[in-house]
Amino acid sequence: MTTSPSSGRCPVSAPRQVDLIDPDLYLGDGAHEAWRHLRAHAPVSWQPVGDIGYWSVVGHADACRVLRDHGTFTSEQGTLLNLLGKGDPAGGRQMAVTDPPAHARLRGPLQQALSIKAVENDRERIRRTVTGLIGPLADGGTFDFAAAMAALPMGVIGAMMALPEEDWPRLTRLTYACIAADDPEFRLAPSPQATLRAAHRELFAYFQDVVTRRRLALGDDLISVLLTMEFDGRPLSPGEIVSNCYSLLLGATVTTAQPPNAAMAALAGTPVLDDWAAHPELLNSGVEESLRWASPTQHFMRHTTRDVELQGVRIPAGDPVVVWLASANRDEKAFTDPDVFDIRRAPNKHIAFGVGAHYCIGHTIARVTLRVLFAELLAGFTDFALAGDPVRLRSNVIAGYAHLPITARPRPRTESPRR
Repeated sequence: MTTSPSSGRCPVSAPRQVDLIDPDLYLGDGAHEAWRHLRAHAPVSWQPVGDIGYWSVVGHADACRVLRDHGTFTSEQGTLLNLLGKGDPAGGRQMAVTDPPAHARLRGPLQQALSIKAVENDRERIRRTVTGLIGPLADGGTFDFAAAMAALPMGVIGAMMALPEEDWPRLTRLTYACIAADDPEFRLAPSPQATLRAAHRELFAYFQDVVTRRRLALGDDLISVLLTMEFDGRPLSPGEIVSNCYSLLLGATVTTAQPPNAAMAALAGTPVLDDWAAHPELLNSGVEESLRWASPTQHFMRHTTRDVELQGVRIPAGDPVVVWLASANRDEKAFTDPDVFDIRRAPNKHIAFGVGAHYCIGHTIARVTLRVLFAELLAGFTDFALAGDPVRLRSNVIAGYAHLPITARPRPRTESPRR
């Protein structure tokens, strides 16, 4: 039996211990090698971090159990490892760190605003955003696909929040500083911790100003929804509104930019992209596979509210438990040939958006955006090839790429598949 220090007995860690928090692990394929080993030998294991630590969960079934059982595994003490041992001051106020039933009351109005009907009304604007971003591919030169994709989420969620377009580049950079604070390219201060604090201060101050102005001129945007909704019979406080604006922005950035990057890095130079272009009926299944393959949010953290057992391992009440979504989405027990990018994969029970009550509220807008992107990309271009070494993000939060140089050529009109 494996136990944690909080149980008063010596911990037995997984064999061939790898520091899963180390951001350098995610610059290559080291994390997937470690997760593969853990799935086979220690699917639930104690991972020490100095004087503290956390329980690591790497299998698909166990991940689903943890994320679904909010009564046993609470979100309110923080959902990311950068809050390990610290707690989350937004707990109970921000939707992402509020447990049911209060979570549902916070989520309802925003869920309606992000319904498939509402999102479909934005499809043409999303298409214009996409074509503007990928248009330079037609020039035939080297194109940094990851840089273009980094701008995609803000072009969608920024418009839905009615944020000024001139602010989008700054907001994109600040958001990346939050999710990749260990990456020197996005560092705002001498250390990752100081970078996080600086990015948080700037983003929260920005949204405080936006919310103050928006209160005087309400519209049909997402911030106006937050300003006019009620929670437990009262309006949201200014702090709650700002916190949820930050959460919406962060979630959109994580879920939308990286699946196209992961797909391009894996498939450029292979016949798969042309195969996909020739079979537009595979658009949806290919998008879902890009989500599984990328698993852009690498982990979620929970804390146990009572003693619980997983895989025969006793986890004491109050301990942090980290679910590695990227590992669960490559679990051999849940997916046939999990290390193959299969545009025809069905069923595809990936958990890239999480599972349970905290299933990503922006999944609809992310899916519509990705479908529009891949449809335009595959219909408009062919002969995709890597034009240099991809540069991955140095982060244990987000799996993805900072730079992805590619080339392509416009697809002749006679070759364009019907959409």
